[in-house]
Amino acid sequence: MSQKQSSGLVILCFIAFIALGMPDGLLGVAWPSIRGTFQLPLDALGILLISSVTGYLISSFSNGYLMSKLGVGKLLAGSTLLTGLALFGYTMSPAWPVFVALGFFAGAGAGGIDASLNNWVEAHMSQRIMQWLHASFGIGITTGPLIMTAGLRQTGSWRPGYWIVGGMQLLLGLFFLSQVHRWEGAPKAAHFEAQTSGGLELRSFSETLRQSKAWLSALLFFIYSGIELGMGHWAYTWLTEGLAVSTSLAGLWTAGYWATFTIGRILGGFATQCFSPAALLQGSLISTALTTLILAAIPVAPIKIIAILFLGFSIAPIFPSLISTTANRVGREHAGNTIGMQMAFAGLGVGLLPGFMGFIGKQIGLFSIPWMLVLWTSILIGLVVWFKKTTYKA
Repeated sequence: MSQKQSSGLVILCFIAFIALGMPDGLLGVAWPSIRGTFQLPLDALGILLISSVTGYLISSFSNGYLMSKLGVGKLLAGSTLLTGLALFGYTMSPAWPVFVALGFFAGAGAGGIDASLNNWVEAHMSQRIMQWLHASFGIGITTGPLIMTAGLRQTGSWRPGYWIVGGMQLLLGLFFLSQVHRWEGAPKAAHFEAQTSGGLELRSFSETLRQSKAWLSALLFFIYSGIELGMGHWAYTWLTEGLAVSTSLAGLWTAGYWATFTIGRILGGFATQCFSPAALLQGSLISTALTTLILAAIPVAPIKIIAILFLGFSIAPIFPSLISTTANRVGREHAGNTIGMQMAFAGLGVGLLPGFMGFIGKQIGLFSIPWMLVLWTSILIGLVVWFKKTTYKA
């Protein structure tokens, strides 16, 4: 495969992850308006997230099988089209249960995109491309709040934001369908070849499921998602209802969180030339711990708002660094299957932990949101430290 062809595949990966991030960016800003449309309590978001994560779990867990049958190109195109149709369906939902049911299909599409491309990039591309792949997600999730904020300002409705992003998803899905042939014959990455140079036999999914280290590795992603999407989903509500920030400014600060998140991942790609993924992970965890403590403990609203931006930057390298070190934790023979499990657990964390945060916020107040971020960060650090003390590396 030529350098030009390889670069084309990288661009397709980046575009797909931009599309993956956009719907997540919409929901945090749209949620107060969606609540009003369907007359819902604050913590009803958890029901939608559970539906979405169920679809995400099924598609992520079955990713290895689906990729072997369809290939990454067809799976990517089909998943993007499914997501676009679900987003359009949101805007036509006559009742909340229909909206929740469509969340399943939106989650299934997202899981197909996420797991297949993480698997493919980990095996075929460098760690720098992995960081930039997830930076592309940040571009999408940064754009989402801006689109939704503009739609709310111009029309007073959350639906135009979903029309725009849903339409983009459908167009991208058709484009990806026309590019299916480009994925054939891509060479493996140097680190993959080095780890399999001895004729290593890849294990079946059932064998990987019997490995406790694979489940523990997946648990890292469950906890991490509570930090990233916990702040992402609740920042707007926390700012407007907890700190009395105007809706326009809250939308901009929410987008700012995802913007610094994206910048962090772009810079993380460059940093891989100087630091190992383990070193990037350690620095990010320390910075995240300090920032969440500032969010929770310092009772000065402007400092809290600025800390939101620092949190986005701090957490940025964690997810791709954990993906890049999967083989170190579970062995190359189990890495491909484990990545699918990790994506599924990441989706499970997105579905359960932000919903739990909303439930606690309803019971005792929105001030609890940053304290729960402190809790998730502490657990994540504890798991990483535990991994470092065992025979396999974090």
